[in-house]
Amino acid sequence: MSIADRLAQQGISLPEPAAPVAAYVPAVEANGLLHISGQLPFDEGQLMTGRLGEDRDVDFGYKAARACGIMLLAQINKALGSLDRVERIVKLGAFVSSAGSFTDQPKVANGASELMEQVFGEPGRHARSAVGVPVLPLGAAVEVDAVIQVRQA
Repeated sequence: MSIADRLAQQGISLPEPAAPVAAYVPAVEANGLLHISGQLPFDEGQLMTGRLGEDRDVDFGYKAARACGIMLLAQINKALGSLDRVERIVKLGAFVSSAGSFTDQPKVANGASELMEQVFGEPGRHARSAVGVPVLPLGAAVEVDAVIQVRQA
């Protein structure tokens, strides 16, 4: 099954990639790896905000991480010209805005991780960090960055 077919099967149409909100670029390709800057979660154009374990629950966080994953796909597609150039998802870094007592960051990060496997199959399985932080840019609930192995054109 092609990547386009897998996206369609998941009901995903890629959004316009988000522009940087500070002094950085969205993607850098070096030595066969594509590094994607942290992506924030958007639902119908609205930033998904809040703190897990305070005013947001695991289900909301999972959906936010999935939304970050969709934005990662949009950035990858823009940077490479096609998702077909993805050889492997190497690593995701998930940052979860969390109350001090919240310990389910891995369950939240699964929203992005499971999406990568659904889209890319076995090459979508990756190493990962899931870290709780007190606050994220713009009050976002989750932020996810990525390292991608690139298939040469």
